[in-house]
Amino acid sequence: MLNVLMLGVGQCGNRILDAVNKESFGGTSRLAKYYSRQKFPSRVETLAINTAVNDLKELRFTAAKDRLHVPNLHGVGANRNTGKQGFWDNRDMIMSEIERRGDFDLAFVVTSTSGGTGSSFSPLLIHELKKRYKNITVISVAVLPFREEGSIYLQNAAFSMRELMEVDADGLLLVDNQYLKRCSGDIASAYDTINTMVAQRLMFLIECLDSEMLSVTDLGDFKTVMSGGLRMGTMGFYQADKHSPSVKSAIENSFKPGSLLFPANIYEEAARAMVVIQGSKEYMDVDEITKEVEQLSGCVGHVFKGLVIKKGYPKVLSIFTLATVPEVEALYAQAARAIQEEKDRKQRAKKQLTDAFAHIEDLEEIY
Repeated sequence: MLNVLMLGVGQCGNRILDAVNKESFGGTSRLAKYYSRQKFPSRVETLAINTAVNDLKELRFTAAKDRLHVPNLHGVGANRNTGKQGFWDNRDMIMSEIERRGDFDLAFVVTSTSGGTGSSFSPLLIHELKKRYKNITVISVAVLPFREEGSIYLQNAAFSMRELMEVDADGLLLVDNQYLKRCSGDIASAYDTINTMVAQRLMFLIECLDSEMLSVTDLGDFKTVMSGGLRMGTMGFYQADKHSPSVKSAIENSFKPGSLLFPANIYEEAARAMVVIQGSKEYMDVDEITKEVEQLSGCVGHVFKGLVIKKGYPKVLSIFTLATVPEVEALYAQAARAIQEEKDRKQRAKKQLTDAFAHIEDLEEIY
């Protein structure tokens, strides 16, 4: 059995973690936690970490014992320097809370790249996890901001992403809010939908990595996939239904941009892949599955395949690491412009104030 640690860091990470805990109760209603028991496919420990106590209070499916408030007033105000200092000041307390939960084979650090606490804590937290757990696989689930959220969030995303790539994480799974907001008409609904999408994929991934398969895909294969290309990846998911139970169609749909958490043309941009198919035996046409995987293999460096026999229509999880990420490059270009514009604004404001002070430069106060 896999031992899995899931850390939600900052408000965005907390909310996705709460969605994971909701899924573990069955994901049906807010009352489920009162009459159901959590059912994780492996031994899973969840922990929500935040400097803002109000963000932790809003969680509905995460137990109080799984919420860690790091004392730092009420958040860090989107200031990553303040956040880093807050982490170092409380590092021993944070790591003690994690270590008392035991040993782990796999850890997910879920965070927004654009806020304050999550974007500053996560790279440092990953570094500490890799230092203290010698054989752990650590994957960052990094959420990119809506591009219109402002210059500070764009700046934070750019520098946080760079730091996440520089630490010893075993890979990044990207989630792009800008791309995924098409899922809902308003921002609030979009956030809820995105959180649920990420949670469902993570839960299915853990279940598949800890299942008995006809064709085995395990944690080692997942780690190999995540080390490919730029070590940045995306996840696709599709579930067939009675109207279209074809496993071939389910696989193809999981590859489509509309099923991915981060935009990509996987036939042109993917470096490695892992495809896991779950469903009843009558739907698992091995010849069709093999043909689809072989077609993908012709475009992608290496594809791992896993088949799980479980009652139900086919469900497909596809994970890709990417060799090129034009959307990330565009974000960095936009962030650079936003940083320069912010710098110009400050210089103009400073000059305006200096010019105003000049009016009284040779004068003294008279009483």
